[in-house]
Formats: sequence, C-alpha cells, structure tokens
Amino acid sequence: MEAAFFDLDKTIIATSSVMALGGPFYREGLISKRTIARGIYAQLVYMVVGADEEKMERMREAMLTLTKGWDRARVTEIVRETLDQVITPVIYAEALDLIEEHKRAGRKTVIISSSPLETVAAIGEHLGVDDVIATRARIDGEGRYTGELEFYAYGPHKAEAIREMAVREGIDLARSYGYSDSITDLPMLELVGNPVVVNPDKELARVARDREWETLTFERPVRLRDRVPVPPRGPTIAAGSAIAALGTGLAVYLWLRRRETART
Repeated sequence: MEAAFFDLDKTIIATSSVMALGGPFYREGLISKRTIARGIYAQLVYMVVGADEEKMERMREAMLTLTKGWDRARVTEIVRETLDQVITPVIYAEALDLIEEHKRAGRKTVIISSSPLETVAAIGEHLGVDDVIATRARIDGEGRYTGELEFYAYGPHKAEAIREMAVREGIDLARSYGYSDSITDLPMLELVGNPVVVNPDKELARVARDREWETLTFERPVRLRDRVPVPPRGPTIAAGSAIAALGTGLAVYLWLRRRETART
C-alpha cells in the first residue's frame, strides 16, 4: 500500500486552523478579545516568517495553558458547527485536487498536523481523507483538558507516528508522498520516497533546492461547498467574529512594528 501524508496549516489551508477558530471560541466565552489579538499577532508572524522549534514550543505552552479546564465535548461541537464558516473558505483548491488524485491512484490519504485532534479530525472528515494524525490532549475523568498532552504531532514525532502507521498497515514509505510548508516537518519529508514542499518557508525552500525536491505553489483558496456538498450553513456571527479578530490582530501587529521601528 502507498500513502500520501499532508500537513494542514499553509499546506491544505491558507492559514492556521487553531487561529481561524478564535472567533467561535470568543463567541462561546472561552477566550477574550485580548487573547484573540495576541493569537492573530502570533499567526501573522507565523505566516510571514515561518515556524521554528522555539516558536512552536511557545505556541504549544500557551495553548495548553489557555485550554486547561475546557470541556472537550463542547470544543468538538464548536469546531463542527463552525467548520464551514471559518475553515472551508480557506482550503486550497490545489490541495483538494491533489487529495483526489491520490485517492484515485489508490493511495491512503492522511492529514498529519500539530493542531488538536478535535480540529483535524473534523477537517479530515469534511475533506473525506482516510485518516488523520494530530496532537492529542490529556483529558480528565470529567472530560476536560488537563493542560497536558498525550501526544504532540510535531517535528520528529510526526515521523515516528508515520512509521508506526506504516508498520501497522503495511504502507510502503519508499513509494509514498509527503507534503508540507515548514522546515519543522523535515523528518516527515525525509521519511517518504516522494517529498514535496508546498509554499515553503525560507529554510525548507533551501533544503528543497539543495535536494532537488519538487516544489509547489498553492494560491487558490476555495470554499469547499463550491466543490462538494457540505452541511447547511449556520448563523454568520462566528465568521464575523473571526474577521473582527483578524482586524484587531493586524492593528496590534502594525502598532508593535511601528514601536520597534521608533526604538531603532
């Protein structure tokens, strides 16, 4: 069996899946406007500069602190209720085409992401992929997040999870494919016989040039409902909150840039 492994953020979708859900979480009273602004600022830095181990570790620790005590069932419900409003409009058409191409070729399609399982599983189901690998939070006896992780799907841990899946399901990694935008996914890309970089950050682009890996540019976000049927759309308040959050975060980002410039 062959497989195709897809990173999620900036590979299948044009943004961060976690940050895109800031509006719905604010509407439900789980986070504050200040938290959204800080999160969008971090997302802007991530989109422009890219991720590294230090940035990802800070984001991971902040997310664990923020979500401690949240009810997992309610989080899952929020994600599924708002998926078509805040996630599917930013899915790359090129990624959808690739997923379908691999499915027609008989390959197992897998999304592998450091984002929470509750988010990645819902997106994977929406896109019709065969399986997902994602970060799993530890849950207490009352179904609430403890602020700790059972598994962090990041960097070398992604490669480890892929190896385990390959052994378990008889996947030929030498004939399989991997897609990512980030240098942090280098262990995953090195594991498969057909590594492909998508909208790569600076470091991954350099590695791809040196090793003559295929490089793709995805630039056509498309609403999933324009490609395949999806559940009826609910109220637009969550989408409005997300847009407002983006505006707030952009203002914070520009203000901080001006302040740093003035100091120099």
